[in-house]
Amino acid sequence: MSNDEVIVGDSDDSVIPDAVIHVELASWITDSAAIRHIRDSVFVVEQNVPENDEWDDLDALSVHVLARDQDGRAIGTGRLTPQQTIGRVAVLREWRGRHVGDALMVRLIDLARERRYPDVALHAQTHALAFYRRFGFVAEGGEFDECGIQHQTMGMQLEPFTPREAAASAASSETAADTVFDAPSSARAAVLDILRGTRNELAIFSHDLDPVTLDTVDALDELKRIAILGAQARIRVLIRQPASAVVNGHRLIALARRLPSMIAMRTPTDPGDLQLTSSFIVNDRAGFTCRQQADRFEGTANLHAPGRHRQLLELFEQVWARSEPSVELRGLEI
Repeated sequence: MSNDEVIVGDSDDSVIPDAVIHVELASWITDSAAIRHIRDSVFVVEQNVPENDEWDDLDALSVHVLARDQDGRAIGTGRLTPQQTIGRVAVLREWRGRHVGDALMVRLIDLARERRYPDVALHAQTHALAFYRRFGFVAEGGEFDECGIQHQTMGMQLEPFTPREAAASAASSETAADTVFDAPSSARAAVLDILRGTRNELAIFSHDLDPVTLDTVDALDELKRIAILGAQARIRVLIRQPASAVVNGHRLIALARRLPSMIAMRTPTDPGDLQLTSSFIVNDRAGFTCRQQADRFEGTANLHAPGRHRQLLELFEQVWARSEPSVELRGLEI
C-alpha cells in the first residue's frame, strides 16, 4: 500500500442527512488505537490489504485527524504526510453516506493550506474519482494496480489561507495550526516557547533529557524560574534512559539535586512504556511540543491546543503512575 493511498466510503451523494460529527487533530501517540481500529476495519478486513502494506513509518511523522460522532466515538480518519500527500482516509461502514469523508477531506486540505503547501496529491481508488474531483483534485497519469485495487494519482494546487480564513479557522477550532519544526534550532525554539509560557507546572517526557533542547542556558534559566515560583511550582520529568543523562552531566539533574521538592524525576518500568519512542513537554497553559521520534528533530508545537495537550498529559499521568525513581537518580533523593 503506497504512502499516500486513499480509500474512502463516501464516494457517492446520499439522501441521508448530515450527521452530528466533528473532526479533530489526532496524536499518533495517544490515538493510534482508534486510528488502527478504523483502518484495520476498512483496509485490512474489507479491502483485504495486507497488514504489512497498511502500516508504515510515515504514521509517526504524519499529521492525523479523527472524525468523532456526538458521543465521541472515532468513526473516520485520515493523514497528511510530510511528502504533502493526503492518505489513509477511511470511514467506518455504518457511517458512510453521511458526509464524514467530506468533513475529513476539508480538514486535511485546510491543514495542508495552513502549512503553506503549494499543492497536495493522493492515490484514489478509481471508483472514488468523482468524490475527489468535488474538492478540486485532477487525475494525473494512467491507472495502476495497488494491493489488487485499481488506483489513479490525483493532484491539486492549493491557495494559501487568507487572513480572514485563518481567523475563521482559529475561531471555529479549539486550536490554531501547530507549528512544525525539523531542525535542532527550531526544536530548541519550540521548547523555549513552551517553557516561557509555563506558570507553575510542567511535565517532561524524554529519552535522555534531550540535551540539545533542555541543557541550554536559556532553557535552564526558565526551568529554574518555574521551580522557584512558590509552593504551587511543580516540574515532573520522566526519563527512559537516565544513565545517559547522568553520564553526560546534564545540568537539569544538578538543578533537581538543589531543588528536589520542586523537581521530581522518575523512570518508566513498564515494558510497554519503555517502548514509547516519543519525546514531549506540556505546560499548564495548554501548550505542548512533541517529537514522535525522540532521536529526531521533526515535531510539532502549539502554545494553546487544549485537545492535544489533554491527550499528552493523560499519557504522561498514566506512565508517571507506573514509574519509580531509578537507581541512577536515587542519589538525587527524588
